Amino acid sequence: MRSALKNIIYNCKQATFLIEKRLAGKITTAETLQLRIHLAGCSICKIYQQQSVLINKLFAGFNSEDFKLDKTFKQTLTEQIEKEMNKN
Repeated sequence: MRSALKNIIYNCKQATFLIEKRLAGKITTAETLQLRIHLAGCSICKIYQQQSVLINKLFAGFNSEDFKLDKTFKQTLTEQIEKEMNKN
């Protein structure tokens, strides 16, 4: 139990996954507890959660067909994301 607690306290990647999972559907009671513990000590993930909720509210009424990206833009965006992720 102790290592599981340590993992969620210091794991922003897991916390953001749980934030998105909760917004997309339902998370378990254990996941809810893990997320609450993490958010209690991580201001960055709290901000992420607020922004994610806002984005979901803004786009709730849109159909996915309303947003199409051309292949060139997708490729450029993918390359930029990979470049940023590889900096660390």
